[in-house]
Amino acid sequence: MSSLSSFKKNVYSQNGEDGVLQEILRRLEIFRGEFVEFGAWDGKHLSNTRHLLDQGWGGVYIEGDRDRYQQLVQNMQPFAVRVELINAYVEPSGKNSLDSLLARTRLLPEFDVLSIDIDSFDWQVWESLKTYNPTVIVIEINSGIPAGIYQTHRGSNVQGSSFTATVDLGARKGYAAVCHTGNLIFVRNNAVPRLKLPESEVTFPETLFDYSWTRPCYAPPPSPGQIYLSRIRTTLKKMARR
Repeated sequence: MSSLSSFKKNVYSQNGEDGVLQEILRRLEIFRGEFVEFGAWDGKHLSNTRHLLDQGWGGVYIEGDRDRYQQLVQNMQPFAVRVELINAYVEPSGKNSLDSLLARTRLLPEFDVLSIDIDSFDWQVWESLKTYNPTVIVIEINSGIPAGIYQTHRGSNVQGSSFTATVDLGARKGYAAVCHTGNLIFVRNNAVPRLKLPESEVTFPETLFDYSWTRPCYAPPPSPGQIYLSRIRTTLKKMARR
């Protein structure tokens, strides 16, 4: 588990991302900057960037659902000078690719924080991003899949992308995984030394994986004693029915 996990804290986030991001940005000496978040929902519910907005940051919120977007518009009225809003579903390619959507905004390519959460092709959207190079990325993964299994989202039959597939993608794009909260948090390679992380976490990213996420789906195998007791109970039930 990551040493940054001890900084978990929720203000708006779901799994402690607010606190982890705050500590990462403190170590990087980024005290005010710009973010992008999609799907943004209403700009508050389980948001990984709203806490930054409250601290004076600005950025871009993207939400595809029309009703949620209307809530987003209402909630962002006090921040209209600092925030740009887009009503679109982000896709891996075409006019709704992240590169294309962000090109409509005033955002510079080297912005600070990107939060990706669309419950599907998150991996593919990040893979397709070419023009923009955020310093920190928070991306949703399927944390029910243990480290070591390579999976990318392919629809209803293969849902979500795995820890290992996403770490691999980050490495190919010049990023290092630094914390697993259920989401995966990455930092651009040239900024990682400033985090002063244990060398083992940088060299062996698998050590970041929090296996508590896998327990509901990957229960440990029964012990020999449990198997023996189960057989005794089954035998007794059969005898009782005779």
